[in-house]
Amino acid sequence: MTFIAIIYQIQIVRLQEKIFHLENNANQNDRKQQSREELENDDLVVVYNRVPKTGSTSFIGVAYDLCKKNKFHVLHVNITANNHVLSLNNQHEFVHNVTTWKAMKPGIYHGHFAFIDFTKFGGPKPLFINILRKPLERFISYYYFVRYGDNYRPYLVRRKHGNTMSFDECVEKNLPDCDPNHMWLQIPFLCGHAANCWKPGNKWALTEAKKNLVNNYLLVGVTDEINDFVAVLEQTLPRIFKGAFNHYLTSNKSHLRQTVQKDAPSPTTVKKIQESTVWQMENELYEFALDQFHFIKKHTLKDKLQNVMYEKIRPKIN
Repeated sequence: MTFIAIIYQIQIVRLQEKIFHLENNANQNDRKQQSREELENDDLVVVYNRVPKTGSTSFIGVAYDLCKKNKFHVLHVNITANNHVLSLNNQHEFVHNVTTWKAMKPGIYHGHFAFIDFTKFGGPKPLFINILRKPLERFISYYYFVRYGDNYRPYLVRRKHGNTMSFDECVEKNLPDCDPNHMWLQIPFLCGHAANCWKPGNKWALTEAKKNLVNNYLLVGVTDEINDFVAVLEQTLPRIFKGAFNHYLTSNKSHLRQTVQKDAPSPTTVKKIQESTVWQMENELYEFALDQFHFIKKHTLKDKLQNVMYEKIRPKIN
């Protein structure tokens, strides 16, 4: 009986050793697969030319939190005097840096600047992303932001500090600060660096913004659905955004940069603003972006089990 027990014990030890080696090989294969995937995506570059007052600080905060864990870089593009238009030489320099700065790949570049056509300068296109907001909401948020600031940097005195006039009063008095032409921002940000992009009410600019949104942006989300925007990015670009959705939901990133004081506009004010050509065009772009985002979201988040297979490959591989 003792002899039989010893034999069983030896067999159990050998079986445990085999299991250990199998698990170890599986873990090594997983690490190799992960390493291969990282190497294949090490040239990945995302450019986020963020529109002001659209929730961009909340979103980019997630990227900063994940960059060390997911092994990528985040770079803020700071332009003198917050100018949204880059000079031709600076556009060229930016394209060159983004394209050739290998030490910063994979990476996300973000800043308040208009769309830049990389192919115009002979560079490969990065993956552009953006977030749009309902134009009147964004306009009102900015109006109060420059007066009262936000909870992100409450100690910073804004340029209109001390001016307590409400948006309703401003519109009623037809003052420059609430001129609907100042809403002309999301269209030029997606349109780019052509002169017509920055002419309020220009129809060509609206058409060009729509074309760029579809053809040159990987994804354009909306402020009211940032959580879904993050989810789609994680599904599409896990090399950078792995874990981003849960992090956004469980961290405090969704509450960053809220304007300290913001009064809702009266129906009279809303009606007056919505009669302007600029609001109508900006809203048209927003609705276009919303429809496109919902289309992408539907076919990305709801079809996670979708497989793409390659078959009937000829000539046959031996």
